[in-house]
Amino acid sequence: MAVPGLYFDGRTSRAHRVQLSVEAGIAQLSGDIARSCPLAELHVSEPAQHVARKVTFPDEAYFEVQDGAAFDALLQETGYRDSSVVRMQRSVRGILFGVAATVAVLVLGYLYVLPFAADTIARHLPASVERTISKGTLEFLDKHILAPSRLTATQQNAIAEQFRMLRPPQEGAPSYEIIFRSSRIGPNAFALPSGQIVLTDELVKLMDNDDEVMSVLAHELGHLHERHLMRRLVQSSAVGAVVTLLFGDVSAVIANIPTVLLDMKYSRDAERDADDYAIAMMKANGIPLSRMAEAFEQLKSKKGDADMPYLSTHPTTTERVAHIRQAQ
Repeated sequence: MAVPGLYFDGRTSRAHRVQLSVEAGIAQLSGDIARSCPLAELHVSEPAQHVARKVTFPDEAYFEVQDGAAFDALLQETGYRDSSVVRMQRSVRGILFGVAATVAVLVLGYLYVLPFAADTIARHLPASVERTISKGTLEFLDKHILAPSRLTATQQNAIAEQFRMLRPPQEGAPSYEIIFRSSRIGPNAFALPSGQIVLTDELVKLMDNDDEVMSVLAHELGHLHERHLMRRLVQSSAVGAVVTLLFGDVSAVIANIPTVLLDMKYSRDAERDADDYAIAMMKANGIPLSRMAEAFEQLKSKKGDADMPYLSTHPTTTERVAHIRQAQ
């Protein structure tokens, strides 16, 4: 059986009309060019719709098939089989299996591999990176969201000193600095990667007593202890990079750190970790956990709560308060 096609020597664009045949394990070309080569040294391209298949020689010259049916018959005669991947691509069952396997790998990677990698990277980033991120973020927030605190120096010092006197729940507590600001978006507190805990006047005024303020600060110290913000930034960047590779959407990579901070929606597990750190700190200092529960209830009354907890990254306030009260 002879298969018609074109031969290209790999050095010029000139096409030579030839025929390909196989005898005793040797591929032979006849016509404008005469050439032979053992089958084991040839590379056959994968089948693709509307694209001619090619047989490439060791020196990069190649034979371009013109009769696909005749070539398929020749391959069958020689016992050639396409790779398992190609065979799967031709099978509906294989395609469905491939899609399911890809989805499973992506889901498992997102749930387990990505968080582990983000945690590892976040814990080994140089302190200079955290300082740079924190400085730029605070400057952005001061320009657009925050304003100088209206609390007196005496009030600020009293809160900072009271929290400084509290004993951390375990050794290796992170270093921190409490920064006071007034906010255009209401009561809030958040921790920057380099250790600044931003506490707004509105939150201080919302709380009924200092113990409630201490519980909020302890929660933010828990985020610092677990490096939640850096882990989230690394993880968000990784997700953006994967989306870009899959869909070519460069905008997915342009992750805005201030946007992340304004959203402040850590994972549900991260919020529980910070709550547990605060619970342990309150217990270590003999502060009733009811104060912490009341702080969350105060925030709920002011800011509301998620109606669909399983679509939210935060546990609901009701869930968190129940967890705190059970820990007493």
